[in-house]
Order: sequence, then structure tokens, then C-alpha cells
Amino acid sequence: MEKVAQPGPVLLSISVVSHGQMDLITSLMQDIQNECRDIQLELILTLNLAEFLTFELTDYTFPIRVIKNLEPKGFGANHNQAFKQSKGQYFCVMNPDIRFSSNPFPELLMSFKKSHTGVVAPMVLGITGEPEDSFRRFPTPWSILKKAMGRHPTSEYVIAAKELEPEWVGGMFMLFHKQVFELMHGFDERYFLYYEDVDLCARLQLAGYRVVLNANSQVVHHARRTSHRSVKYLRWHLSSMLRFFLSPGYQQLKHRPCP
Repeated sequence: MEKVAQPGPVLLSISVVSHGQMDLITSLMQDIQNECRDIQLELILTLNLAEFLTFELTDYTFPIRVIKNLEPKGFGANHNQAFKQSKGQYFCVMNPDIRFSSNPFPELLMSFKKSHTGVVAPMVLGITGEPEDSFRRFPTPWSILKKAMGRHPTSEYVIAAKELEPEWVGGMFMLFHKQVFELMHGFDERYFLYYEDVDLCARLQLAGYRVVLNANSQVVHHARRTSHRSVKYLRWHLSSMLRFFLSPGYQQLKHRPCP
């Protein structure tokens, strides 16, 4: 299904995947409706599980494209699928549990004025207003062990500038130029869940692109930590972590000179 497109070229395509989360989807869509009126955008909504829409496509002023999967796909496969249908100059991957009270995109788009910008992310805040752990240096087996022991710091960067260049940013909100995402062949679909964002940021940096966090743009993440309670999600997490540590990209990163 697709709503009739608004006049003019689409600047931004937003990809959101629902896993039976229609309550979160409608809240996010209302934020987009209220705060992003000055941007020509489209929303590509993927229903990864069977569920009914609780809204009409004509309820919103922006075009909405709905993809209904016949069987569940992983994080990367869902967003890569949406990318193939996108029309915007920029492609945004966004979790359904993201909320914002002002338009996050003008500041983020400004960051692309610098050359070799691969991906830009906003400052992600938790519901208490504190910055989330959404940007870091690349993980190592030692850093994972320290985190498991409760000795890992909340953040490895001091937020003292408009723009930071962490080594990776979290997949709850990532903004790409369409040509760069296409050049990198999107997310590696061999990661079903977890580490797709880390892997793509690693490949971007190895290709000479910047990974940017723009602290002047802020969103709120209403996280639901399913993986903290589910053995299945923990197994996916460990499998993805091992795949990343064994990947050619990680081996190159280990031997990369320190900046």
C-alpha cells in the first residue's frame, strides 16, 4: 500500500520496523507529523509480524509505504528491503520506540556538509533525560568482559562539542546519504540481530568515511530491553558478537594505527 506522494522530490526516507508495536508506531508517526512538516519525507513501515494497522494512510500528510513480511526478517534485512523501495536522497533507520519534540533532521543534515560523512546520529536520551550509551569505541573482547563485570564506563567520550566522531553509533537512529548506504551494500544480513550497526560503522571507517554524532540534535529512546530477559535474544547477541570479532573488518581495525 502506498499513499499518493506529496509534491516535489523526496529528501528523506525513514525506515521503521514494527514487531507488533503499533502503539509505538502511531506515537512516532504523530511526532513526525507534528515536528517534520518542513521536510519532504516518506515513511517506509515494515510489519515484521502479522498485525493490523490502527490508522489510515490518509491520516498523515507524508507518504507512507507499508511492507508486510510473509516471515520475520532480521534487523539488517528489513532495513535493506526498505532501502530498495526508498526514494529519498537520505535514508534514516529509526526504531519505533524513538520520540522527539522538535525536528531532529535539520541539524543532522548539516553534518553532511563536511566531506566523507558516512553516517550521522543524534544524541539519544533515555526517558530520564540522561544520554544513553548509543555511541562508543569499537568493542573488544576485553571491553565486553569489563562490561559484564560492571566495570565499563557509561560513556567513553566527553560531550563537549557540537559534533563528536565516535567509532560507532547505535542502530536505533542512523542517518545515511543514499549513495553511501548503497555503496556499502547496506547492513550485513548475516547478522540477524545486534552488531549490524557496529559492523556497518566499521566498514564505513575502513572505507574512509566519518561516523558522526551531532549533539545539537536530540531524541528520546523509550527502550524495551527484551534481550535482558530472553535466552533467545541473548543467543543472537552472542552469535553476532562472535561474528563481528571474527570478521575481516575487525581484524583490520585491530591493526589500524591509533589516530
